[in-house]
Amino acid sequence: MIEIQNFIKENVKNLIPYSSARSEFNGNEGIFLDANENPYGIYNRYPDPYQKNIKKKISQLKQIPENHIFLGNGSDEVLDVLMRIFLQPKQDSLLIFPPTYGMYDVLANINQIDIHKISLNSDFQLPIEEIKNFLEVHKPKMAILCNPNNPTGNSLDNIIEFLNIFEGIVVIDEAYIDFSQKPSFLNQLSNYPNVIVSQTFSKAWGLAGVRVGMAFAHPVIIQYMNAVKYPYNISLPNQKILEKALDNPQKVQKKIHKILENRKFLISKLSHLPIIQKIYPTDANFILVKVENANFIYKSLLEIPIIVRNRHSQIPNTLRITIGKKSELKILVQKLKEISKNL
Repeated sequence: MIEIQNFIKENVKNLIPYSSARSEFNGNEGIFLDANENPYGIYNRYPDPYQKNIKKKISQLKQIPENHIFLGNGSDEVLDVLMRIFLQPKQDSLLIFPPTYGMYDVLANINQIDIHKISLNSDFQLPIEEIKNFLEVHKPKMAILCNPNNPTGNSLDNIIEFLNIFEGIVVIDEAYIDFSQKPSFLNQLSNYPNVIVSQTFSKAWGLAGVRVGMAFAHPVIIQYMNAVKYPYNISLPNQKILEKALDNPQKVQKKIHKILENRKFLISKLSHLPIIQKIYPTDANFILVKVENANFIYKSLLEIPIIVRNRHSQIPNTLRITIGKKSELKILVQKLKEISKNL
């Protein structure tokens, strides 16, 4: 059994967390003269620093105890906080598997963490044997797995195999899990105390502008995350928006259904275009396509403007296309037909 405390940085273990006014008093009613707030206004009061009402609703929805839940200002804060808890600058290292989400690299650089990179194989799966050989020499303290992966869109089928050989902290980034038919890793967390699952309200919930990410982990890890985060990291307006959204999860399922139908429609239409050389399998709300000339097509679409993501720098001649409204996708398909005439 992995002992979590062995991975926590010593300065974090010894940290005396900041105690905010709203963490010392939990009530909602009273004469508040403790936090130097302006007594006038609508949003003049500090929000709940631990988002208790929201976590209660998430707990009911995900069937995860409240003390296993952390909320961050987007998933990027979740990842940043985890790096600050576990990874010693200029000493510890992080393992990632490109092509993958670019912020892993950026956050590691900001935190002065060495980065090891092992590329996914030709099927965009974890190359287990190569990883085994690597781990015989190197000992990264943390690894991040993106599942479903961005920008490829596929699910990783061999996560358990990886967990059986990696003796460190593992973050499974499930930003796109709601669009997949494959199960979340949440129901296996109790067997892996070294695993943190990250999810978000930005994608399936349609709340990218609200900027709230979730982490699910062993209570000891959550305790340290709450100690390291900024005191009021989720604003009061955003907490109110989340509470309202969590009261109607059925609405989210309807959105997911529409997006999956639109994804099926787009794949069907693109499969008949000569300009599209390959459509990669996807479990996300986007598709990765291989084209004849990604740079030319990307720039041609921008002139309209239709904005897709040029992933040529990661995977040669590929574009990542988010699944939009069906009316938007019809325009995209038509423009791709016109662009193909100029290639």
